Amino acid sequence: AHDLSSLDVLLVGGAKFSEEAARRVRPALGCTLQQVFGMAEGLVNYTRLDDPVETIVTTQGRPISPDDEILVVDDEDQEVAPGETGHLLTRGPYTIRGYWNAPEHNARSFTEDGFYRTGDIVRVTGSGHIVVEGRAKDQINRGGEKIAAEEVENHILAHPAVHDANVVAEPDPYLGERTCAYVILRSGAGPLKAVTVKRFVRERGLAAYKVPDRVEFVDAFPQTGVGKVSKKDLRNTAARTAPSSSLS
Repeated sequence: AHDLSSLDVLLVGGAKFSEEAARRVRPALGCTLQQVFGMAEGLVNYTRLDDPVETIVTTQGRPISPDDEILVVDDEDQEVAPGETGHLLTRGPYTIRGYWNAPEHNARSFTEDGFYRTGDIVRVTGSGHIVVEGRAKDQINRGGEKIAAEEVENHILAHPAVHDANVVAEPDPYLGERTCAYVILRSGAGPLKAVTVKRFVRERGLAAYKVPDRVEFVDAFPQTGVGKVSKKDLRNTAARTAPSSSLS
């Protein structure tokens, strides 16, 4: 109902903006999207206004400084091949060298050669743009298969009745962890069954082991003190309400 004709650019940061939501910005608001991804400890990335539309909606940008260094490594700190997913490490002119008076924390958070362990799981495109796949702690290890929550969320968000979705791990006595999807429906969308959501993502080509084991519909997500979705609280809720067996 508001006049948005003067809106030129929508800047999105603070939390991962899903591709499905990103593609809705121009049709809905008539403006250019600019994605921003960074951290208080340093590294800042953003999409440029003249980047191709496909780059703007599918990546979280590239570093602000040509002196920013980025490494993507596996669990053993070995650099992965270009385009492969791994842990994001960074070093640069405005990224911290260590936390004050916290040697034990620094030993975990920095490599021996000074790269900061961001805790983010990413891949880097051929153009140097970063695609955030999620946080390392948000990865779900389902019977040895690694699942990126953001990938599953993106498929769920494609359903026309879904307003928002968050996928977290819940404990399972057989698999170790399994997936629980919390879904908020669009206003006036009407009822939706869990089996319908599972069938929808499966038909979109999502691998069988990535299809949510459990789907719960909620009115809102818990938030942190700065207004982000609290996945920690969602994980706690999932653990508290998880079935005693994956066969239940």
